[in-house]
Amino acid sequence: MCAAKAITGNLFERRTVSVLAPLPLAGPYDYALPEGLDVAPGDFVEIPLGRQTQRGVVWGNATGEVDPAKLRDIYGVLPAAPMPAVTRRFIDWVSAYTLSPQGAVLRMAMSVSDALDAPKPVFRFGLAHGLTESQANIRMTPARKRILSLLADHPSLEQADILQETGTTASVLKGLVEAGMVRREQVAPPSPFALPDLSIPRPDLSEDQEKAADLLCEKVAAGGFSTILIDGVTGSGKTEVYFEAVRAALAQDKQVLVLLPEIALSAQWLQRFRDRFGVEPALWHSEVGQARRRETWRAVADGSARLVVGARSALFLPYRDLGLIVVDEEHEHAFKQEDGVIYHARDMAVARGHLGGFPVMLASATPSLETLANVEAGRYESVVLGQRHGVAVLPSVEIVDIRVDKPERQRWITPTLKQRLVETFEAGEQAMLFLNRRGYAPLTLCRACGHRFQCPNCTAWLVEHRAWGKLQCHHCGYSAKIPDACPACGAEEKLAPCGPGVERLYEEAIQTFPDLKVEVATSDNIAGPKAAAALVERVHNHEVDLLIGTQILAKGYHFPMLTLVGVIDADLGLAGGDLRAAERSYQLLTQVAGRAGRGERPGTVLLQTADPNNRVIKAIAAGDREAFDKVELSERMKYGMPPHGKLAALIVSGKKENEVDEAAWRIGRVAPRGEGIVVLGPAPAPLSLLRGRFRRRFLLRTDKSVRVQAVIQDWLSRVKTPGSVRVQVDIDPYSFM
Repeated sequence: MCAAKAITGNLFERRTVSVLAPLPLAGPYDYALPEGLDVAPGDFVEIPLGRQTQRGVVWGNATGEVDPAKLRDIYGVLPAAPMPAVTRRFIDWVSAYTLSPQGAVLRMAMSVSDALDAPKPVFRFGLAHGLTESQANIRMTPARKRILSLLADHPSLEQADILQETGTTASVLKGLVEAGMVRREQVAPPSPFALPDLSIPRPDLSEDQEKAADLLCEKVAAGGFSTILIDGVTGSGKTEVYFEAVRAALAQDKQVLVLLPEIALSAQWLQRFRDRFGVEPALWHSEVGQARRRETWRAVADGSARLVVGARSALFLPYRDLGLIVVDEEHEHAFKQEDGVIYHARDMAVARGHLGGFPVMLASATPSLETLANVEAGRYESVVLGQRHGVAVLPSVEIVDIRVDKPERQRWITPTLKQRLVETFEAGEQAMLFLNRRGYAPLTLCRACGHRFQCPNCTAWLVEHRAWGKLQCHHCGYSAKIPDACPACGAEEKLAPCGPGVERLYEEAIQTFPDLKVEVATSDNIAGPKAAAALVERVHNHEVDLLIGTQILAKGYHFPMLTLVGVIDADLGLAGGDLRAAERSYQLLTQVAGRAGRGERPGTVLLQTADPNNRVIKAIAAGDREAFDKVELSERMKYGMPPHGKLAALIVSGKKENEVDEAAWRIGRVAPRGEGIVVLGPAPAPLSLLRGRFRRRFLLRTDKSVRVQAVIQDWLSRVKTPGSVRVQVDIDPYSFM
C-alpha cells in the first residue's frame, strides 16, 4: 500500500499510474490500479492495450491527461525483479538523445519477454527427519535402498542426479516421497553462472602495463564517473590491463560489462577470460539461443551474472548493480546501430556510466577522432601502451605500387607479394591475405550487351558467390541463381565477373600454391563463436598455411606463427564521399597489419596500392598515427565536421518514389536556418533504393554549441508527412549510404 501511495497520493481517489509499453510509442499511458493491487515504479505489469494484452513497466505517476474514471485497469504484476531506476533513466536519456520513441528504446531492454515469467520450479529431495513406525515397516527393495543410501551422504539432490547415480526410476523416488521417507522441497533455481575466481594469479605485466593497470584500478576503487582511454598499439596487452580493472570491480561485488564489436571474433578473448577468472562470462549476442537469453536476462537482473560480455545490445540489460563498462575496440563502426533506434554503443556506454556513477574504459590501438578530441579537451583521461608485450615487435610495413609491380592479367597477387609468400612458407610460417570483399566478384556483367546484374530491391550490384552458385545482395539478402545466359540479350557464356572477392583470391591462391592448406574466413562461413573457435584451433595447430579473409580477421586474433600479411587492395574504402573514409581505412589497415609478428618471429606487411602517395597509406607505412590524426583533425576543423562540429541526418523513405520526393520537398521548405546551422539536401541517398524503399537524405551540420535535438524537433514539428513515408533521425551519423 505504501508503494501505491508514493505514486498516486490520495487513496480515496482512484489510484493511477503511468505504464510504458515496449512499442514505438512516444511515452507512457495512464492506467488505473484495481482494488488490492499495489505497484511501484519499475514493476513489470500486464496491461490492456487496444484489443491486446501487453507487457510494460510502471514508469511513475499518471500524466493526468485522461479522466481517471475512463482509465482501464492494470491486469497484474509479473514475477520479475523490478527494472532499476538507473535503467529507466538511461532509457529516457537514449530516447531524448536519439529522438526515438521511449517505447522503442524500452523494447531493447525487454527483448526477452518470457524472462518476465516465473522460472520453472526446481525441486530437490532429501531424507525425511525422523522415522515413524509405519515407515519402518516399509518393504525395502534394492532400488529404494540405493536412493536412501545416496541421500544419507548428501543433504539434498535433484531428481535427475538421484536417478542417474542410483540407476532407478522416478516411480521409485515418488514411492519414497509418498511413504514419507524422502522429503520433496521447492528451491530457487541455481544461477547458470559461477562466480569468478579472483584468487588466480595475474600474468606478468610490463612496467607500462603495470602503471596503466594501477591507474585503472584506482579509478574503480575511487568510484564515481570517469572515462579513460586505453591507447595501446596492437599486441601491447590492453586486454590484460583492463582485466585488472575488471577484477577490481568484481572484488567490490559489482557487475561488469565488456562490449566487443564482433562477438563472433571473441573465441581467443573468451579463452583469455577463462584463464584469468576460471569461469565463463555471461554472453549476450545474436547467436545466443532463446533459453540461454532468458536465463542471462534473469541473472543480470538478480545480480548473479557478475560479468557480461556482449554486443552493443548488452547495454540495455537490467543490471542490478553495474560498476564498470569496458568498450574494447572503441573505434569500431560495428558499435553503431543503423536500424530502429539509431545509436552508437560507445557513446551510450559513456552516458550509462555517467548516469550510474561508475568508470567507463575505452580500449583501442586506433582510437576514434571523437575519443582523441575528448582526451585533448580533458573530458577523458588516457593511458598509453606504446610497445608490444614481451618479445614481440611491431611489423615492418612496405608499400607495393601495383602500377609498377603489376600482377598477371586476371590475377591480384603481385610478383613481390608472391615471392614473400614463398619465403614465408619455406620458413614454416603462416601468412594472411586481406581483401575486404566477400564473394567471388563484386559485379557480374554481360560482355555481349553490357548488362549489369543489380538487386531489384536496392541500388546495389549483386555479388557473385560462385561457391554457392548464386548472386546475392549484401544489403537486403536477395539472391538468385547464376543464370546460364544473359537475361537482357540471351547471350550464353558471356557473363564475366569484374574485380576480385575473397573467393576469387582463394582460387588464385590454390592455383599458385597447390600444395598448401588455404582457408577463407568471412562472415559467410564464420557465423558465430563456435566457428571462430574452430578456426583459431586450426590455425594454431598449423592446419592452415594461408588464411584469406575480410575485416572479420582484422582484430582480436593472435597467431604466433603468422608473420606475413598481404593487403590486396589497400585503396578499397578510401574513395567516396564518406566523412570517415580516411579514418576508417587507416584504422582497418592498421588493425590488419597488427596480425603480423605477434609471436617471437618478426612480421612484415605488404600494402598493394595504386596510390602510394595517399596520406593514409603513407601514415601506415611510416607508423605515424600522430601525423595522420593531426592532418585529419585539421581537415575536419576546416569544414566544421565532427569532432569540431555536430552532424545529424534525416532519412526520408517510402515504397512510392513520388511520395518520398513530395515529403522531402515539404521538409526541405521548412529547413532550419541561422548562425552555425547548415542544411544540405534533400538528395537521393547513395543507396537510393534499399530493401524496396526509396530514400532521400538531409544532412544537418551545426556548431558544437547548438542543441541539435531541439533544432530537429522544431523542424519536424512544422511539417506533416503521410503515414506511408518514414522519417528517421540519425544523430552523429557514421554511415552516409
